[in-house]
Amino acid sequence: MRLTEDVELIDGLPIAFIKSINAVAISDLHLGYEGIAAKAGVYAPKSNLKKIEEIVGTALEKTEATTIIVTGDIKNEFSSVDIDEYNEMLEFVRFAKRKNARLILIKGNHDNFVDRYKTMFDIEIFAQEMQEDKYLFFHGEEMPKIVLKNARKSKNNEIKAVDMLVMGHEHPAISLISKIRRREKLKCFLFGEYRGKQLLVLPAINYLMPGTDINLEPKSRLLSPILKKADIDRFHAIVVGYDETLDFGTISDLRQ
Repeated sequence: MRLTEDVELIDGLPIAFIKSINAVAISDLHLGYEGIAAKAGVYAPKSNLKKIEEIVGTALEKTEATTIIVTGDIKNEFSSVDIDEYNEMLEFVRFAKRKNARLILIKGNHDNFVDRYKTMFDIEIFAQEMQEDKYLFFHGEEMPKIVLKNARKSKNNEIKAVDMLVMGHEHPAISLISKIRRREKLKCFLFGEYRGKQLLVLPAINYLMPGTDINLEPKSRLLSPILKKADIDRFHAIVVGYDETLDFGTISDLRQ
């Protein structure tokens, strides 16, 4: 699905492809999730990483992208780096190298202590936000600084404007409820505007995390401060599922 002339949402996948920078953007992998849950007594097959690699591999083949941008939460634990997280992060780094893809991580609120592996893993890590051309990538638990300044200086002191903001963190989804009260939750992208800039919210690529019911939750209960400030009812919910990516209209319409 073509979102803009430069941005494509790959059909059926929770991934955005940005042609001008030849990159795919993904969010909220939460690697190590099953291993950490097992330590707490909740057991599930370790399938999340395999599923992510299949999804990202398909996207790289379709687009021939040379960069993978992770907009936060590559791992799951807040307070440490669990051995399961370490092993799965290392495997994902090796996966990116096998695909000859540059791997960039914008740290999220779950990514404490990841910096210590920057050299070992040979990946690029940014705190909170990163600008690439006219795109600002950030996680979302904090307001991006560049939005407040509206532009930033590049290395040669040229002012580079930001046209689109790309974030994760919220794990957006919508719930559809039938007349017999049967509910189905579907992951979705959110696409709208904030202060005159396009804002794209990526769904969580971790398939074990269904997400936040954007059309059922009041704005005050959303996680991301930028979404609490934005006119979320005017955002479009672009649903991912069943090998298709479809625009389900505005959140306002879906609330009704």
